[in-house]
Order: sequence, then structure tokens, then C-alpha cells
Amino acid sequence: MYSREESVRLRQQFWISFGQYMKPVPSASGSTVNWTNYKTGVKNIFFKMDVDKKEAFISIQLPHPDAGIRHLIFEQFEEFKAMFSNEMGEEWDWIKDATDDFGKTVSLISTRITGVSIFNQQHWPELISFFKPRIIALDEFWDNVKPVFESLV
Repeated sequence: MYSREESVRLRQQFWISFGQYMKPVPSASGSTVNWTNYKTGVKNIFFKMDVDKKEAFISIQLPHPDAGIRHLIFEQFEEFKAMFSNEMGEEWDWIKDATDDFGKTVSLISTRITGVSIFNQQHWPELISFFKPRIIALDEFWDNVKPVFESLV
């Protein structure tokens, strides 16, 4: 078992390593991007990557507090589901009403892998191989559909 400090250090070390690995990769629009803290530029639409001692996931999270507006945004994403799946090259889970880590209701579009741990540095290449193509594809998808969501919210 790791101490809290060691756990924080390993987690920071992984994300710094991932950020350095991704730094030379331009966004779909050709600009530089902070891949580890991706900003969609649209309020209440977040791209999140995380990993713990058992699994890793990447997601689009829609935490709008008004369920009607959150569902409207989610339904707009559903309109692009075929384009999204084509861009990702795989099917993701689509959940209209999920609960986040803080007990709040969010809409969620996500995929995950299990059997990996951020605390095992031998898993880091597998984690990078999981995150890299998906965040790049997500950026490509977002570059194409962002204007629709900017006008929605």
C-alpha cells in the first residue's frame, strides 16, 4: 500500500509523463492543446480522463444542473452518435443520467479499461496507449461539432 504522499506523487508523475508524451501532438485545428486538462470551450461540457488502481476511463461529462438542459445537450450528442462512433472507431457507453464521484447527476459518454493501475509503472505504456488515440479522436470529433454546442448553450 502506498502512503498518501506516494500515491499523489505517482499520480502526478503519470499525468506529467502523459502530458510530455502528448505535447508535440497538435489539436485537430492545428493549435497547441493541454491534453491532460482538455478545455472544450463550452460551459458544462467536459472531457475527462482518469485512472486509479483498478481501471482507466475517458469520458464526455455533461454536469449541467438543469436536467432538461443537460438532456437537451445529451440528445444533441446522440444526433452525432454515428459520426462519434466512426471517429472513435469503437462504441462507447451512453448514459443519460449517471452519478458522478460527488453524487451529482450528470450525463455521460464514456469508455474504460480494467486491470490497469496508475500505481504500477509497468501499466503506464498500456494506459498511454488507451488514452492517446481516444483523446486525439475526441478532439477531432469536437473540432467538427463544437459550433453546434456553442449555439446550444
